[in-house]
Amino acid sequence: MALLNPLHGDSDRIKRELSILYEVSNAMRTTLKLNQIFYMILTALTSHEGLGFNRAMLFLVNEKENVLEGKMGIGPHSGEEADRIWKGIEREKLSLDDLLNSYDKFKKDVESKLNMLVKGIKLPLTEGMGILALTILEGMPFEITNDDAKQKVSHMVKNALNTEHFVTVPLKAKDKTLGAILVDNIFTKKPITKSDLRILTMFANHAGLAIENSRLYEETEYLSKTDWLTKLWNSGELHKRLTKELEKSRLGDQALSILMIDIDNFKPYNDSVGHQMGDEAMRKIASILSRKSRGNDFVARYGGEEFTIVMPNTPKKIAATIAERLKHDVEDAFSAEETTKTAPPLTISIGISTFPYDGSDKVTLIHKADIALYESKRQGKNKVCSYNPRMGRGIFGFGKKD
Repeated sequence: MALLNPLHGDSDRIKRELSILYEVSNAMRTTLKLNQIFYMILTALTSHEGLGFNRAMLFLVNEKENVLEGKMGIGPHSGEEADRIWKGIEREKLSLDDLLNSYDKFKKDVESKLNMLVKGIKLPLTEGMGILALTILEGMPFEITNDDAKQKVSHMVKNALNTEHFVTVPLKAKDKTLGAILVDNIFTKKPITKSDLRILTMFANHAGLAIENSRLYEETEYLSKTDWLTKLWNSGELHKRLTKELEKSRLGDQALSILMIDIDNFKPYNDSVGHQMGDEAMRKIASILSRKSRGNDFVARYGGEEFTIVMPNTPKKIAATIAERLKHDVEDAFSAEETTKTAPPLTISIGISTFPYDGSDKVTLIHKADIALYESKRQGKNKVCSYNPRMGRGIFGFGKKD
């Protein structure tokens, strides 16, 4: 295992490498989508018109779990696949620019076995987990060239990638190590030279900054779509998602249900225990609704103490069963909580409307669910009611009575 030091190559090679770096850097500036940037980085490393490694793999640090996770791999998984891919590129005379702009095609490639293998790798960030982990912990590149070094490769990486000679370089942004790139020449057996290592390290520095910019953008975009207190989707995202799901339901001739949910007794509870405890209760209920809903349901904070759940492909009867379960989960969560006499335990009331029976557009469906919610309140709270035409007008919007 040898630490790598960049060396100068000949001037023609340096000019070509800088040209590649310039071209790829420009391409990465055209998008802030993280997976598309991963694709551009790895394509530049594996393309014959790029740096020409046989395979390239990208891993990112998951700080919450303190692990290194495989994100994407580009390259063939066998010699036969390598021959097919390289002949296809030569036959079609694909340039680096052509390949960099082929991300949509890559996304649809279900046969990319290497990509699937890489995405299955998850390594704890400890020294005993091998070279990839060391690349992150020490923030330095490594080359695996001899038997002693190979002994320090984790079994997970060795078994998944079946590679003998490879190089890892850290992905850095400022003073932070975000992840690592692994490259090899498993099929051509072409040696990875000091000049290769120099440009690879330089390239990784540019790639790290592009990844960090993309992550910051995605984080900012995510925050703009979520409620600051509960971390659920906000009202704006609810309306976008409901519009999209209604269109799918029309095309597929499927039912769609909406749950409008309001916290009972929240004002006296908040006045009694204070706003800080009130906020904590709001977060607790939001967490229950999110965790106990189904994977394809869309849970959002509608406003105030109201929540909405959009339930695609769900008839009213099933929606009512799920709503009853959610109601009981919230009731159980707060029933044992010590409160003052002026603050009864928190519960929720729920109103349900269903497409296409109660309405064909989102405004009507929300209004009908709102009417059903008001009926739940009228019946004594902690109830689930499904809309029917015999119900009163209800109160549209925020601020239902406790």
